[in-house]
Amino acid sequence: MADSDALYDVRERTKNPEHASVDDVVELILERAQHPRTEHRDAHLDEMMTTVVDRYGTEPVRTVIHRILVDHYPFRTATHDLEMRNVDGIRIGTAASQFLEELNAQRNNRV
Repeated sequence: MADSDALYDVRERTKNPEHASVDDVVELILERAQHPRTEHRDAHLDEMMTTVVDRYGTEPVRTVIHRILVDHYPFRTATHDLEMRNVDGIRIGTAASQFLEELNAQRNNRV
């Protein structure tokens, strides 16, 4: 893997119990898809995920997140065999990586 390739600090990859798990990321994405934030700088990600989850359901979204964060699939390739548009893989990957970063930052700030 090249140094420029993205590495995700997800528990399943790092084996570090302090990192968020894929399930944590999926739960946060589904929660925010159901209850999008309105006055937040990342509200557009919530709205985007609302559309994607409504379009495809939770299981394909969960599969794409796992493929991206754990299996290291490129965002567009993560939609393979899921009857999902490649651009939606980009949307899911963008949201998942942002929410993972947020979860890990919250965990690091715990005292």
